[in-house]
Amino acid sequence: MAITITDTVPEEVTQNFRENIRDITASKVFSAVIVAVVSLLVIKVLTSLLDRALRRSKMEDTLKKLLRTLFKGISWFVAIIVVLGCLGIEVTSLVAVLSVIGLAFSLALQNFLSNVAGGMQLLASHPFKPGDYVEAGGCSGTVSEIGMFYTRLATYDNKLVQIPNSSVVSANIVNYSAQANRRVDLMVSAAYDSPLGLVLSTLVELAEAHELVLGDPAPAAHVTSYGDNAIGYALRAWCATADYWTVYNDLIDSIKPAFDAAGIQMTYPHVNVHMVEE
Repeated sequence: MAITITDTVPEEVTQNFRENIRDITASKVFSAVIVAVVSLLVIKVLTSLLDRALRRSKMEDTLKKLLRTLFKGISWFVAIIVVLGCLGIEVTSLVAVLSVIGLAFSLALQNFLSNVAGGMQLLASHPFKPGDYVEAGGCSGTVSEIGMFYTRLATYDNKLVQIPNSSVVSANIVNYSAQANRRVDLMVSAAYDSPLGLVLSTLVELAEAHELVLGDPAPAAHVTSYGDNAIGYALRAWCATADYWTVYNDLIDSIKPAFDAAGIQMTYPHVNVHMVEE
């Protein structure tokens, strides 16, 4: 439903506003000009002090720009109100008109404002930074940019995904780059006929042989399940976060050749039928 100023602002408010404009005199204009010049100088001084404080802070540049813009906008709004007061215009009437206009804009730009609020929250709380590999808003990828409206992720296959900031802050955020080391988990299966100890030792030896796998914590392999057709195993090895995908790909490529060399059978879902003679 569209909102118009004439529907929401009482008629007496607009009438008073028109009457105040007709009552403007030359002396009031002169006083308003003096106040406007003083206000301009004060805004310049305060903006300079704010810029100096922002340069010393450790906030993101995007958040600094937003704070500076908000400060200047509020300062100019206050200055305009003061100047209009010097002209004899009833400020309450103007505030009423502007409040209605602001309400109409806020309703029309609800999603826009929620994304801006989300961007401010991300820049202030620092859940991740550009270069981190994260899972946010239902997508995973490397953060390429944190903007005021969208967060941009570069996926593993080099696709650029733009996620609205409101979706990012309203969902769980997983930062895979926050810690120096990361664990690689690989799930495999082997036939029941393959000796359990042989499978476990083969997996551990495979991880220990990789130059990027850390010795502390040491690689480990465990049984995860006893299925209908195979035993499930998990290989867990630690590496530097930056080496995660290299270690992951190398280990998963090497499991089948290592199992073949050790005589370990990697089975698949099947049914054994036994014929019994009467």
